[in-house]
Amino acid sequence: MPAMLRESPYPMVSIAEATAMIMAHAQPLGSEEVDALTAIGRVLATDIRSPEDIPDVPKSAMDGYALRAGDGLTPRRVVGELTAGGTLTVALGPNEATRIMTGAPLPPGADAMIPVELTEEREGMLYLKRELKPGDYVHVVGQDIARDQLALTAGTTLGAAEIGILATLGITRISAYRRPRVAVLATGDEVVEPNEVRPGGAVRDSNRYALMAAICEAGGEPVSLGIARDDLEVQRQAILRGLEQADVLITSGGVSMGTRDLIKPLLAELGTVYFGRIAFKPGKPTTFATIAGKLVFGLPGFPVSSLVSFEVFVRPALRALQGDATPFRPRIEVVLADPIRPSPDRPEYQRIIVRYREGRMVATTTGSQSSSRLLSLRGANGLLLVPAGETIYPAGSVLPAILTGPLIGEG
Repeated sequence: MPAMLRESPYPMVSIAEATAMIMAHAQPLGSEEVDALTAIGRVLATDIRSPEDIPDVPKSAMDGYALRAGDGLTPRRVVGELTAGGTLTVALGPNEATRIMTGAPLPPGADAMIPVELTEEREGMLYLKRELKPGDYVHVVGQDIARDQLALTAGTTLGAAEIGILATLGITRISAYRRPRVAVLATGDEVVEPNEVRPGGAVRDSNRYALMAAICEAGGEPVSLGIARDDLEVQRQAILRGLEQADVLITSGGVSMGTRDLIKPLLAELGTVYFGRIAFKPGKPTTFATIAGKLVFGLPGFPVSSLVSFEVFVRPALRALQGDATPFRPRIEVVLADPIRPSPDRPEYQRIIVRYREGRMVATTTGSQSSSRLLSLRGANGLLLVPAGETIYPAGSVLPAILTGPLIGEG
């Protein structure tokens, strides 16, 4: 049995150094043509320009009457009614008007419209309560978007509004960056499936399932590799199997300095390890390597360390592989609602709940920050960046944070 290491052979790198090394290797995977109208969450690989003017003809902005502005307040004879999508057309002469519904094209001869609430109609005659000028209450050609105008840029993540824009422009096929396939491998003789009987001292495999959920949320496609026991050949074959199936490999556990921590030596054997330790809490032994050009992340076995390390280091890489122009979570300044004790030797990402109160972002701790306590992530929508040191930050202090979920409003 090999002896336990007393000191890691890997130098400690900073969070910024680790991030830079990862992102230098996280290049977009390439693009594919997809159905635009079901591409929610996909990232555009090309710019989208409008093929036409929207609207393509002048249209009524409201329900009311189409008319000539130059006729002033002279009563108009009402000569018809136009509806959006209707086929009836009316050419207006002097001192004439036609009823018109929202979105209907203006008829020939009309250069304005007036909302119904600013008029009276009696015995076929229209009376105006105010004068108009040409263009009043009219949506002009190209008002919403002009022909050849840049509508969406490459690197944009498609949400509901973007899907609506594509539909409006009649664009039903787009080029989107490919989603990364991400293989996830749990390691350890003590790890069992959640549905199995748990022997005394064993742990259920929460990491693999939590990581696969996080991969889905980040836009990736997870591939489960199951659990590999603490055997060098078993884990080697599992790693190779994962790399055959996926663009990225994530392992959970086996990256510390125990005699059964085999991941780092295997990654060094099979590829290039760029770092094996980060000045970071929780997740100091987080490891990053490449094998045959594919990204490999060795994450710690403690559940919180695993998920926080994923959030800080893996998620931005997965977003970048999809071509996301803004792969990092938003950073904000928060006011502490509770005193915060820093780690003496490493910067720490503490789990917080961020609320908007009285014009400020206020952060409340989720309680004990133990790396094994998954409850510290329950309800958390932020990670507080706490510098290393000995001095407690009192309530009211301001610190930076990463916003990982929707902001909670005042309540």
